[in-house]
Amino acid sequence: MPSVCFYFQVHQPFRVKRYRIFDIGQDHEYFNDCGNGNLNNRRIIEKVARKCYLPTNALIFDLLREHPEFKVSFSLSGVVLDQFEQCAPEVIASFQKLISTGRVELLSETYYHSLAFLYSRDEFEEQVSAHRLKVKKLFAFTPRVFRNTELIYNNDLAKMAEEMGYVGILAEGADHILGWRSPNFMYRPAGCSKIKLLLKNYRLSDDIAFRFSERSWRDFPLTADKFAQW
Repeated sequence: MPSVCFYFQVHQPFRVKRYRIFDIGQDHEYFNDCGNGNLNNRRIIEKVARKCYLPTNALIFDLLREHPEFKVSFSLSGVVLDQFEQCAPEVIASFQKLISTGRVELLSETYYHSLAFLYSRDEFEEQVSAHRLKVKKLFAFTPRVFRNTELIYNNDLAKMAEEMGYVGILAEGADHILGWRSPNFMYRPAGCSKIKLLLKNYRLSDDIAFRFSERSWRDFPLTADKFAQW
């Protein structure tokens, strides 16, 4: 039984460039800001690829080689995959290398990292299908577990995911929903017969996502041994 189940969300939005009223009818390119600011999508993708995605994937690949029991999952939005293809194909290659180990799983989600489920079930199904096809095309992998954007969840979503063939779904381990229950167990959603519900332990997750580099934190520095004890 694994002590910790790691999954990492990878997403970068297409940032809309500065668009003035005078540009209407003259400029039909809304995204590709060629300046040096924070709206240049290519510049941002190349930067985060160099400083984050490539070194992290290299580290995870080394861990997979060193520890046969180690496994990890990723959720890659369709939007970030599009940008990798256009601006940083080496990142796609690094994920392909990880998946080739047989111990890296990809999750399914909406293509545009959207809230489509809350507004249009048809749009939701189209986006999930498009994302599944994209993952299959790039990585020859068919996801079996679903995560909705920002882990937004209800039992209707779980039922729909089950009908779409998924065997698992992720959700936020929210205290006001769980009450006395623990997020560290697997649950079965109400109204479902097969799909399993896995919850995020937000406290442990936030220790890595937000507090890891916070020097004023009482538990700084966070080591693997310390984290494993929690």
